[in-house]
Amino acid sequence: MNLLQHPELLDRLASHYALGTLRGGARRRFEALAREQAPVRAAALIWQSRLASLNELQTQAAPPAAVWTRINNLVQGDKARATIQAARQAPAAPDAESGVGRWMRSLALWRGLSVTGALATVAAMVIGLGMRHELSSEIASLQTRLQSTPQIAYVAVLSDDKAAASMLVTFDPKSNKLTLQRVGAYQETSDRSLQLWALPPAGGPKSLGVLGSDKLLRLTAGESDVRDVPTLAISLEPKGGVPSETGPTGPVL
Repeated sequence: MNLLQHPELLDRLASHYALGTLRGGARRRFEALAREQAPVRAAALIWQSRLASLNELQTQAAPPAAVWTRINNLVQGDKARATIQAARQAPAAPDAESGVGRWMRSLALWRGLSVTGALATVAAMVIGLGMRHELSSEIASLQTRLQSTPQIAYVAVLSDDKAAASMLVTFDPKSNKLTLQRVGAYQETSDRSLQLWALPPAGGPKSLGVLGSDKLLRLTAGESDVRDVPTLAISLEPKGGVPSETGPTGPVL
């Protein structure tokens, strides 16, 4: 099956690959396709970037005290059940105690166990209410984080002269941010800069910004700058780039 003709399936497979739930032969086949086809690599990179951004937003937190209380209640409950089971299986030892005395002792034991069970039940109810409140707070926090997660609307994969993926470009219209991720091995010299250009259907190239040397780059752009642009290009320019109106002066990489 050609995944490029089934974008929804490609997106699902890429998400499972990034999450680690795509396993076995399916994962090996996906990796083989990713090595051969730049759009498959791009889909995997997009999902890995999404999950990485969620990890960055997630703050470390210690388990709430209710968790340890619940664990302790479970341990004490197991001990109580073991005590009851041992008492049932233990043979009756003859002694001088009267039947009424043995009955009163047994009654005290069961009353104690009943009180313990009732307290454990009340504690479990309190813990359940507390955990429900904490879960609601966690859901609200997660919703806030998801709202701040970039909403990718446009994706481009820029290839080099050997048709190998060199740059992954995504655009978030909510924040007007272009994100560029280098996926190739190319690195310009210190006296040169890479410059990103939009090539619209009509008119000359328009500069979208000069790139730094980092692996992950962000530029500010409006949706009108990319919405109707069928092609992006990167040229090698003098340090600091060239004015947009002059167009590219160096080789287009």
